Amino acid sequence: MPDFASKLIHWQRAHGRHDLPWQGGRDLYRIWLSEVMLQQTQVEAVIPYYLRFLARFPDIESLARASEGEVLQLWSGLGYYARARNLLAAARRVVDERRGCLPADAESLAALPGIGRSTAAAIAVFAFGHRGAILDGNVKRVLARCFGVEGYPGERAVEQRLWALAERLLPARSIEVYTQALMDLGATLCTRSSPRCDACPVAQRCVARRERRVDELPAARPRKPRPERRATWLVLLHGDRVLLEHRPPAGLWGGLWTFPELEGARVRPFCQQALGCEIAGTRRLEPIEHGFTHFRLHAQPLLCAVRATSIRTESPGREWLTLARAPEAAVPVPVRKLLARLRASGEAVAR
Repeated sequence: MPDFASKLIHWQRAHGRHDLPWQGGRDLYRIWLSEVMLQQTQVEAVIPYYLRFLARFPDIESLARASEGEVLQLWSGLGYYARARNLLAAARRVVDERRGCLPADAESLAALPGIGRSTAAAIAVFAFGHRGAILDGNVKRVLARCFGVEGYPGERAVEQRLWALAERLLPARSIEVYTQALMDLGATLCTRSSPRCDACPVAQRCVARRERRVDELPAARPRKPRPERRATWLVLLHGDRVLLEHRPPAGLWGGLWTFPELEGARVRPFCQQALGCEIAGTRRLEPIEHGFTHFRLHAQPLLCAVRATSIRTESPGREWLTLARAPEAAVPVPVRKLLARLRASGEAVAR
């Protein structure tokens, strides 16, 4: 066990990542922001969002004063939007209840919205040098392969075995380097597919490598048919403006702006009665598929040429935006891509 930690520490110092924008200091706010963004998201995708977010909200007080729309707009495209809403909720709580001072221990950090056991431990390690175990997806894969832990890591019993192992492996010193080493190893060498076992510092003791079971460990999620959802998106164009609708805070794409959806009715009556739009003509666009963790969405966009509308820009929950401005709003990735295609193709309908 001690040999495992020492090899990782030595490897990280020589070959690990040392120039990430949140490294090199103990700024608790910056570390917290980076760890939340890194939940289920790769470093390369996070960096530009992190830099833009930090430029707009350089401290927890400025974040706490922000509206949910501002935060979601900066987060748009990064996915898992509950993280952004939780980040804002946590910032407001810390400012209101703790005078803007984030907790200095993992247990108190874990009590804030959006911060679980592993994220709280990582923040405490990097901000304060506290000794604590982490267990994100990359670390689960490293430990399962290296120590031959059977079973799907998402199952409670398997996860408990991995937590116990992670706790036993903690070194007495250099906890920050060791923790970063685990993250770096899982992200750069012990990857889900095509791992670079030849460069791994603990390859000699790795059970999966020795038994030629790298593709089997950790066990995959038990296969279940992934449910499918279908929706009809109404892409209403009035001149060079498109109508977007604000989604409820909870549920799919909560708090984001999307196209109105047709709900079991004919297009023209629905648009007139529910949306206040008189439709001149419709045309089906190319269907869109988008995968989520627990289901797959099949969306059929229906381009609707609006002849007249009674909806004003200030109408609660709906807003007309130009095709140039709409992609900059807090919209999910599939919506942004479709808006970009519409603008590129010149899909603007004369009034």
